Amino acid sequence: RSRSPRGRGAKKGMRWQGRISLGPHAGAHPLSPAMAESEIRQRGPGRDLNAARAAFDVGDVDASRQAHEAKIHSTEQHAGESGKYVKSLVFGGLDGIITTFAVVAASVGGSLSTDVILLMGFANLIADGLSMGFGDYLSSQAEFEYTRAEHKREKWELDNYPEGEKQEMVELYVARGMTQADAESVIEVMSKYKNFFLDVMMVEELGLMPPDESDSPAKNGMVTFVAFVVFGFIPLMSYVLAGATGASDVANFVAACVLTACTMLALGAAKAKFTNQSMVKSALLMLLNGGMAAVAAYLVSWGIAEAMGGVSAT
Repeated sequence: RSRSPRGRGAKKGMRWQGRISLGPHAGAHPLSPAMAESEIRQRGPGRDLNAARAAFDVGDVDASRQAHEAKIHSTEQHAGESGKYVKSLVFGGLDGIITTFAVVAASVGGSLSTDVILLMGFANLIADGLSMGFGDYLSSQAEFEYTRAEHKREKWELDNYPEGEKQEMVELYVARGMTQADAESVIEVMSKYKNFFLDVMMVEELGLMPPDESDSPAKNGMVTFVAFVVFGFIPLMSYVLAGATGASDVANFVAACVLTACTMLALGAAKAKFTNQSMVKSALLMLLNGGMAAVAAYLVSWGIAEAMGGVSAT
């Protein structure tokens, strides 16, 4: 593999920035050096990050300064423990609702019956949900194992040839614009703190965030599967309840469209909360994504059905 898999580093970066919770140790018992390092790594700088983001959005320098001076501890939240699984939740839910609604739209475009819509919808829901969940587990596990192996190798190199590792870092910093003297001075200071220096080496040399032993690929996969099934069920709700409501096929499809659109807007807004994007823009992009997929499925199904002279529901 290449020594600089930047894509993996960028992917892990979201999880890295999302950890700040002090956990059960906050204000209760003194921490050992190792535990303190772990806590600081998780919570990040002692500042009000939400206030800092708000200040940046409006360009308010004074508010930004106040946010940095406000040492928020137990109440500050970057994303917390749940932030690790936001990606799996959002993308699992998005895939679930879009693919299931595309099945519904295609079935309606082909003039298929409600029974066929339910059969195809639930079959897609379970099969694709399992595939998505297991795929997320495998990719997360592979990423974690690769990062841990690289971390272990870098640690071994630092233990056995620290001069070489220092020189690599000096060369990187010089390439970024530092003078040789400044780069050597900075690296000499950082290298006194072995664990910190090792983490910096992982980021600077390989583009990888240091492995977090609390990461759980199995949880990622489970969150993806559950999100896929839960959100994917929404386009089918009106058809499941059709027997009780007595609604027409047109009414059921309209209800499915409305429920799906509202849910995709909510998913987009939720995604924006954790990525510091515009909520309106993110929500509309989610809606556009799902809408294009559904329209394409409907038109393809309708066109094929017309070309075949009609499709029998049986």
